[in-house]
This record gives sequence, structure tokens and C-alpha cells, in this order.
Amino acid sequence: MFNPTLVHEYLALSAKKFPDKAALICGKERWTYQSIDQYSDLLADILRDIGMKRHDRVAIFLDNSIESVISLYAVLKAGGTFVMVNNLIKAKKLSYILQDCGATMLITQTNKLHVVSAACNDFTNTCKIIWIGNSSSIPRTLSACSLFWNEIFQNVNTMSELSQKKKNNGANCNIIALDLAALIYTSGSTADPKGVMSSHHNMISAAQSIIQYLKNTRKDIILNVLPLSFDYGLYQIIMSFMFGGTVILEKSFLYPIKVLEYIEKEKVTGFPILPTIAAFLLKMQNLHKFNFSSLRYMTNTGSALPEEHIRKLRALFPHVKLYSMYGLTECKRVSYLPPKELDQRISSVGKAMPNCEALIFNDEGKEVKPREVGELVIRGANVMCGYWHAPELTAKTFRKGNHLGETLLYTGDLFRKDEGGFLYFIGRKDDLIKTKGERVGPKEIENALCEIKGIIETAVIGVPDDILGQAIKAFIVLEPECGLTEKEILKYCSDRLEIFMIPKYIEFVEELPKTPNGKIDKKALNRYPGNYK
Repeated sequence: MFNPTLVHEYLALSAKKFPDKAALICGKERWTYQSIDQYSDLLADILRDIGMKRHDRVAIFLDNSIESVISLYAVLKAGGTFVMVNNLIKAKKLSYILQDCGATMLITQTNKLHVVSAACNDFTNTCKIIWIGNSSSIPRTLSACSLFWNEIFQNVNTMSELSQKKKNNGANCNIIALDLAALIYTSGSTADPKGVMSSHHNMISAAQSIIQYLKNTRKDIILNVLPLSFDYGLYQIIMSFMFGGTVILEKSFLYPIKVLEYIEKEKVTGFPILPTIAAFLLKMQNLHKFNFSSLRYMTNTGSALPEEHIRKLRALFPHVKLYSMYGLTECKRVSYLPPKELDQRISSVGKAMPNCEALIFNDEGKEVKPREVGELVIRGANVMCGYWHAPELTAKTFRKGNHLGETLLYTGDLFRKDEGGFLYFIGRKDDLIKTKGERVGPKEIENALCEIKGIIETAVIGVPDDILGQAIKAFIVLEPECGLTEKEILKYCSDRLEIFMIPKYIEFVEELPKTPNGKIDKKALNRYPGNYK
């Protein structure tokens, strides 16, 4: 039996096995595996016809949509590397990414014209643009290098017509598993984003491991509200197309009622979330009105769920398996906690996933004993190839291991293991708060604060202090009409935390700043007025 070694080969295989099955649901549109496979074949032909070569980078600047999925598979079939760009990005950062990756083509939509136009003013290289939308809105300065999606697929009304237009079905590009499949740019709020290089082999290895522990089958229906520029969202597509499932692709969690209605309507079995989504679910008053009986599992990664939120989610969804996970873009995923272990190890992110090893090293590069804190180091086929055009940073983060040909990923995250080998996240090296001569991880304080009734979300940072070195500051979002006071919060902390962990400052805010991927943006919090007394 054919064993795929390239990401897009799994789409072709699923199209042969399940040609008429719904692979993707976007709003009212339902796309089968066969239609996505054939449309991406045709677009791959067009990309090559207009000059795309093997290894070229193609930027995809779209909302979550069927066009974004067709585009990424077409780029792979044409022998290139896709670069999913966050749909909310500003012109300056878009310009940087286009120049940094040397994109030869950009696939975007006309409602992003103002961002693309401003970005291309700074972009001196030749970059062809494929537009989705009304062609009349494109100015003359950009029209010379533009093509239009509707023209590419005009007069294609049936599968047979589409098949006749195809040339070589994306074959014969001499692609191998070591070739780059994707550049995933990590968000950077104070520095330029870094492009993480992911080969076909990396992506397939990571996806296979996750599919294995989630026990995914072709019967699974995944509800994805996360952007495809975020690897957590992107892999919902990659994995589902590997095991022959269905993905319901929403643009965001902006309209939660509509999103939750999908769970009952489409009998969703899997729902990947973030702590920000969990916090929103927990404050909904009418959650009991929705039917979640089809839901088999929920997953969380990106940042750890507060322990109190885990308890509340389990009470709300007692039949749903909740997977606490840890990962980072540089290796996709590292670990997961089997749901049966939640009661005993609620603060753990579990053990390394299949085909991955998680080690904890001290500053001398030696593995630490159980309960000792050190830097998490990863080995496995899921460790990506490094950072694009950043050799010094790559050499610092991706280092040679002790075994022939292996690369170790130094995560920059502090962890400890218990005697059973279960992992516990302490904090980022650069997030540790140095106060009163102690090193404090914000997560422990945030967990304590989230246990207080009336607190929805919280984030803890260190701010400069002449006496303490750094003082602890907690930003807190309260439930509506909650009368919780700073004095009450500090009293609760003093009863549960060591004295050097009690916040010096409490600031109530209506909401916490978020990155484009939905994580709490602590770098933005560090720039808040009033942090420097």
C-alpha cells in the first residue's frame, strides 16, 4: 500500500479513499476531498505556469477559508513552501515577512488591499499577486503583477471540467521529505518575527504522533476557530486530511453562539481551545442550552490552563476527555497529559508524546534529578530545521546532540519532572520574576488568583522596583458587577502563597491584550503606563 512521505500526498490519498466525503465545512460551503484535491491540482498548475519554481516561498494572506486551504496544498504540489500570514497583520510586519522569506508570490483577498498596497511600497522584489475578490478595486500600480482567483477557476462547474483543465496533477516536482513544506513565523511584539522552517518529514512526524494519542479516526469532526497562521490551527487541517476526518473551519471565536451551535448541528467530536476561549466559555450564562453530547475531546496548548479552569471545564463537560498539552512552534508538540491523570496531576502537561523525548538540563548541560528545575530540551523527528536566515539564533536554539545526526531543541522554558516522569511547566527563562532575591514563576501566582471567585482571567509580570529588583504586578479581569477588591485579593494570596510571591500591585482591566493567535500578550502588558513607579 502507498505510504505517503509528503504532506500533500495525504490529501491525494484521502481523496482516493473518501472522494465524496466532506473534508471541509466553511459556513454554508461543504467541500469534498475530491474537490479540494482537484482544485489544488489546478492551482498548482497555474502557479508553475506563472513562474513558480521548486523551493519558492509563497505567502498566503487570507482569512480562514476554503481558498486558504486550497492554496497551501497547491503550493506544496507545485514544489514550494507555503507561508501562512496572520490575517490581522499590519503592513509593516507583512512587508518584513515578504522580504525576509523572499516570497515570489502572494495569495490574498481584495479586502486586504490597503495592507498589501502599503506593504508592497517597501517590497522591492518582484512578487506576483493572486487576488480573491473584485478585480476592479485593484489599482494600476498593482494590476500589472496581478492574477485573479475567479479567472483561474472560470468555467469550472463540474469535476470532469476541472479534471480536463489539469495538466500533471502536481506530480514530477522531485519533492522529497527533507524539503521545506512551511515557514511558520512566530509572533514578535518587540522584535521581528522568526520564520521556523518545517520540512515535510517534520510536519508528518509531529502530526502522526498527535493523531496517535488523540486516537483520531475518519469519524472525527473537528471544530477549528484558530487562525491557520498559528500552527495549532494549521495542524487541525493537516492532521484531519491525514486520517480522513472533517474540519469545520471558522474565521474566529468572535461569534461564540454560532460556533457552539455547530457542535450540536454537525456532531463535532473534537474542539481545540486556548485559555482565552476557556475563560469565555466559563463566563457564559447559557452554556447549558447547547447539546455537547457528540463531543469526544477538547485540547489545550499555547499556554497552560489555570487549574481552576480545568476543574470547571471538567464539571461542565464530564463526558469529554480534556487533554492538557505543551508545545512550541519549533517542534510543534512535546507532551500531553492523558485525561485519566488529571485528578492526580492537574498542574502537569504530561509526558513526551510518541516518537519524542523530553529532557531537562541544568546550566552545565547535564540532566537534572526529579523535582529539580532546568531547561526543557527536546529530541525527535518533530524538531524543526531551524530559523530562516538566522544562523546565530538557530545555532543557539537548535544544537547538535550526542548521537549521530540528531538535533536537540533548547526551548528556553523551565520545567521539572516528578518521579513518574511527568512534566511541570515553571515558566519562560525570560519571564521569571527576580524579587527579594527569589526567582518566581508567574504561573503559580496566576493559578492561585484564578481560584478566587469572580476572577475571569489574570496575568502576572515583574516590573522594575528600586528595592525589590522586580515587583510582582497582577492584571485582573473580573466578572461583570463583581465587587471583589484589591484588599480581598491580597488577603487570599497571603493565605495561599509564600510572602515573596504576593503581588505588590493589582491592576483591574476590562480585558487582557492578546497576540494574533489568541494568547495573552505579556510583552504588551510590560509597556502599560504605570508599570514604572
